[in-house]
Amino acid sequence: MSQISKNDISQLDEASQVELLKFVESENAKAKLQSSIHMFTDMCFKKCVPTITTGSVSPAESTCLANCVDRFLDTNIFVVNKISKSMQK
Repeated sequence: MSQISKNDISQLDEASQVELLKFVESENAKAKLQSSIHMFTDMCFKKCVPTITTGSVSPAESTCLANCVDRFLDTNIFVVNKISKSMQK
């Protein structure tokens, strides 16, 4: 697969450039989301399942994982809302 140069992009019409920019932004957002999911999954799994003794997760470990992920998401939403409000001022 060859790389696209700035020259290639500059040869596109304006509508295509805007569409390409939106596509790249969307893909970057997906990559960030995937990275966050991987990070909190890893963090919560290490916290809630310290040792793997069976082929399944115990009810207590399952509850811990659900609570951990919920708190992580709540915290992220809180931070995003605070940042958003401070930017609007």
